[in-house]
Amino acid sequence: MKLTYRHTQLACYLGYVSQAITTTFLPLLFIRLNSEFGFSLSKLTVLIVITFCSEILIDAFCPRLIKKIGYRSSMVFANICSAVGTAGYAVLPFMMKDPFTGFVICAVINAIGGGFDEVLVSPIVEACPTKNKARAMALLHSFYCWGCAAVVLLSTAYFYLAGVENWRILAALWALIPLSNAFLFFFVPIRTLEEEKGESRFTDMLRDPIFWLMCAVMICAGASELAMSQWASAFAEAGLGISKTFGDLLGPCAFAVLMGSSRVLFSRINDKTDISKILVFCAVLCIGAYLLSALSGDPIVALLGCGICGFAVAPMWPGAFSMASKDIPNASTAMFAAFALAGDMGCTAGPSAVGFISGAGGNDISRGLICCVVFPAGMIICLAIIRLIKRNRLTFSTKRER
Repeated sequence: MKLTYRHTQLACYLGYVSQAITTTFLPLLFIRLNSEFGFSLSKLTVLIVITFCSEILIDAFCPRLIKKIGYRSSMVFANICSAVGTAGYAVLPFMMKDPFTGFVICAVINAIGGGFDEVLVSPIVEACPTKNKARAMALLHSFYCWGCAAVVLLSTAYFYLAGVENWRILAALWALIPLSNAFLFFFVPIRTLEEEKGESRFTDMLRDPIFWLMCAVMICAGASELAMSQWASAFAEAGLGISKTFGDLLGPCAFAVLMGSSRVLFSRINDKTDISKILVFCAVLCIGAYLLSALSGDPIVALLGCGICGFAVAPMWPGAFSMASKDIPNASTAMFAAFALAGDMGCTAGPSAVGFISGAGGNDISRGLICCVVFPAGMIICLAIIRLIKRNRLTFSTKRER
């Protein structure tokens, strides 16, 4: 059977599912790791910081390496890293004198795979010969959400049937998905973004203020999303006093399902839609969701806020990518790498802020969550400035033509 670009898109979808596994599985075990190894919330926060800082470094150095080894080898390598890192959780911590070091090593390996995925998956889909790039991008990013939902649902079912103490077997099982996807990337056709849109100089983008503002938007998008998703399970279990099974189903799972549904809805837009207006609306809704979760005092209402947050943050990441592809000429792989780096900086800042503020406030996670409203608020400010710049450019261009 001859593989087509549809199979390429499928491989990219599975790439985001693999990333969802590496991002979502370990946070489901935070309370278990606290009881089994004595890891404090602050120590678990350090694990998150190390993971995303490693991913930031990969985002920074990825483009040069990709030029040397190519898209295909990079994606095969990324999925192998995700498989090794996830399976490693079941083995390496128990082989080392300090179990925390084992978790750190596996998290870093996962971060390497996640970094390559994040830099390459979006430009590969953008370069596929398809119509309506914004729709394709939103649909691609929805698979990260469905992956997160699947990880939470299936892991919860496994913990209920087999017991959370047997989590090591599940880690090995989850590793099979990225391992299978590595083989798929050996054979699918891959077209580069440079072939699709032509070569461009990265230095030209660095001179464009919209590029830097979009980087700030990506930071806010990553922080708004991960601050809630990384701590939703622990917040439900420790902060709201809900059992792990129902906490995971009503917290991170609801977050992921509503996030995926929102991205599918977002994929219905056409190329003429003003994406910035959608992002402003989502940022306002995100602020309300964080306040609802942190201040309500009622477990059901707080978890409702968690789900609304998932719906609100969904269009932020793919929407920013689509905006940049329109507003920045000759968008290149390097641009996507820069935005992935900025997004991962936000993914580090958001959960870290929750963890450290919560730890300083007597392990009250709601205190950490309420502080994170600064991220969607920052996005609104950046989008307003971008709109003003574009308006001024249009006015100047019109006057010049006259």
